[in-house]
Amino acid sequence: METSSRVRKIAVAGVLGAISVLLGATHWGFIPWISGAALTIMHVPVIIGAVLEGPVVGLVIGLIFGVFSLIQAAIAPTGPTDVWFTNPLVSVLPRLLIGPVAWLVYQGVRRVHEVAGLAVAGVAGSLTNTLLVLGMLGVLGHVPWAALPPIIWANGLPEAVASAVITVVVVAAWKRIAIGRKQGSSI
Repeated sequence: METSSRVRKIAVAGVLGAISVLLGATHWGFIPWISGAALTIMHVPVIIGAVLEGPVVGLVIGLIFGVFSLIQAAIAPTGPTDVWFTNPLVSVLPRLLIGPVAWLVYQGVRRVHEVAGLAVAGVAGSLTNTLLVLGMLGVLGHVPWAALPPIIWANGLPEAVASAVITVVVVAAWKRIAIGRKQGSSI
């Protein structure tokens, strides 16, 4: 790998990792949602980093996100369930896979359509986070298995849609991909 490419990957991982931490520390990464729950978009920098720079960059940003979640849960919990996230199997391990999964999906779908690839990568990365975190909570006995499908429907799917939209908008702007009407169109 040439030096400029390596430097770019390190810079992207650092900036997007910092954005993930900023989203968590300021709570900007949590969109208020029905019944007092919040939709999280903290995993979106992981998806964007993976799509732009590859699975290793996605894994590094996922590690930053996961370690931040663990530390935040340990030193500044915001609710009774935060104690679950002091376990790295819940807070770190699932986040390591967000980027590589999003990258793989993007690589497959972009061959058909670039923007569709970005959207599907956003959905896949988001659902990876949701399913693996909730799955680990189920495995560890923190949440009954029967409670998981309603959580996925109520929070996981809207988070996936939000992730898809944000991923498309940010990466298309970064890569200067035209979205919507064609240039010169009068409508």
